Amino acid sequence: MVKPSKKDEWTHYRYYTEQDIVRLNTVRALQLMDLPLQEIKKVLEYDDLEKIIDFLDQAEKKADEKISALQYSKSKIRLAKADYERKRQGQQDSRRVFVREYPERVILLSDTLETPTLDNLWNYLSHFYDKVTPARKDRFSFEDLAGMYTEKGRTRLFAVCTRYEETEGLKVLPKGRYLCAGCTEENREETLRGLLRAARTEYGAEPEFTVQMVVVSGILQWNYEAQVYVG
Repeated sequence: MVKPSKKDEWTHYRYYTEQDIVRLNTVRALQLMDLPLQEIKKVLEYDDLEKIIDFLDQAEKKADEKISALQYSKSKIRLAKADYERKRQGQQDSRRVFVREYPERVILLSDTLETPTLDNLWNYLSHFYDKVTPARKDRFSFEDLAGMYTEKGRTRLFAVCTRYEETEGLKVLPKGRYLCAGCTEENREETLRGLLRAARTEYGAEPEFTVQMVVVSGILQWNYEAQVYVG
């Protein structure tokens, strides 16, 4: 498209003037704007300089629009990247075993619910309010949490009480150190076995129960924090 101003007939070297270089760079820049070569060639061969300037002015405006769109896209990509990096870090952190101090917690065990599902998590606490008689409902309140309590091979869902009185199904989780680790539904059993093993070998504890707190990880999705009491 851009012919050299001079070509050596012996060496076949091509020689470009400063005007040739400007024309060449213009062609390359316009190609980045996804303009067809034939259209670029046609415009640059205009005799009317006003038309050429007007065309390049419009191309510059399109370039500005493209730059703005790319900058906007880049900002969204950065936000998405940061979000996924946080999630990756969270996954890495959740795989680590750590010790956490918990205060005494009073929980109310379900009579019928054993594992979390979309149905029973949707309006979770209503199930536990329904466990007590209507006259006593105002004497109970719960944290917005869900969890599973396992003892002697039996697992039941529970709610954490913030106000309560004696009733069937109450259980006290003792204050103290708990060996914890994040897990998913797929590796939950394996994680619990690892925590129980570590509790016995590293802390000399013989845990009588395990706790698995439900951790909401997204819309209609959840993971767990497994907890084993070590004293």
